[in-house]
Amino acid sequence: MDATQNGGRVTMQQVAAEAGVSVSTVSKVLNGRYGVSSHTSETVTEVVNRLGYEASLIARSLRNRRTNVLGVLVADFEPFSTEVLKGAADAIRGTGYELVAYSAGGRVDEQVGWERRYLSRVMGTLVDGAVLVTPTVTDVKYDGPIVAIDPHTGRSPLPTVTADNLQGGRLAVDHLLGLGHRRIGMLTGRSDLVSARLREKGYREAHAAAGVPVDEALLRLGAFEPEQGRIGARELLTLPDPPTAIFAANDLSALATLEVAAELGIDVPGRLSVVGFDNIPDSALADPPLTTVQQPIRQMGHDAVEMLMALVAGEEPADTHPTLSTTLVERRSTAALKATS
Repeated sequence: MDATQNGGRVTMQQVAAEAGVSVSTVSKVLNGRYGVSSHTSETVTEVVNRLGYEASLIARSLRNRRTNVLGVLVADFEPFSTEVLKGAADAIRGTGYELVAYSAGGRVDEQVGWERRYLSRVMGTLVDGAVLVTPTVTDVKYDGPIVAIDPHTGRSPLPTVTADNLQGGRLAVDHLLGLGHRRIGMLTGRSDLVSARLREKGYREAHAAAGVPVDEALLRLGAFEPEQGRIGARELLTLPDPPTAIFAANDLSALATLEVAAELGIDVPGRLSVVGFDNIPDSALADPPLTTVQQPIRQMGHDAVEMLMALVAGEEPADTHPTLSTTLVERRSTAALKATS
């Protein structure tokens, strides 16, 4: 009977039976050891390919102390982490490494310390190293290299890849000031995240550089969450003297602002200009398409995995804390302030 008709995972024993050799011979062929004729090696290889045999990652780890698999660990799969994964996949192409993405799902603010739990599950037997995406803590120690992308705590002892959030905040507000807006609201991010605090600092620095005082009444919590963004946007847009522009600390909050404006009958960009931050794919599909600050999320994933591969190989990267530039992407959600009669 064909080995594949038994169902389930193909075993080394099945490969041996199909090829008419011993299990030890199959092991030698798979591991490139001496003592096997070229004819036998070709026969075993043909059977391995035909049956689709693949050693388990754990078995590979026990045998070689390496799996050639890298992990990308995320608190949840949302637009940011999805873009990171695309970049990670770009980085391993043609390298011989494989990639596994791991998450237990859930909100980050309900899972402080998720990094330790996730790492304990995958490090050592499943992956050779891991990338932590927006980790809540970085004081983690495991038997293998770790790289963090945009850690909540900012710079850490771990190698990190971040975007220039301060620069991005300035770019967003400079754009709105250049269009003539002076009452610029902001939906802030989470106060426990360094990236959020830097974006707000950029908002304030841009105002100061232009000699425009910040009206504290025009700031509301967006918390990087769509629902909280909707609440903050509604509060701002129903003020007696509402802002003429809103800078949201991430695209999800900005998209929520567009929805609230539509519900209130406020034309964007005729009566309200909106700028987001991230440039997730949905931002270009919004109505109107969203002007936003692009942080190179996919590039961050790519660079973090490249750094991780170097660390796994025992090499020391030239820069273990790169900060990537942000840029403004102008679309149709912003326009010059219309003069009031």
